Amino acid sequence: MFNKPDLYCLSMKLCQGQIWKQGKEYIRIVRLERLAVEYKSLPSPSSKEGTMHATSKKDFCRLLKQARLLAPAKTSNPLPAWPAD
Repeated sequence: MFNKPDLYCLSMKLCQGQIWKQGKEYIRIVRLERLAVEYKSLPSPSSKEGTMHATSKKDFCRLLKQARLLAPAKTSNPLPAWPAD
């Protein structure tokens, strides 16, 4: 018997500093622990003003169920090239 692909096997990889968009608000992960998450709800992704929230990782994943992960910002300063010998 073959296994059908399971939609739930695609796990979400949470990282500190990620920004998620849900509706009109943006959610930035401020602190990520094994069982808890502290996040900031922001009006725009570049804003620093927002409200802090703390919740369990399970509830946070439920919150992000309909959210979309924004692409990480590219660094403006690329790494320097190694000098030729």
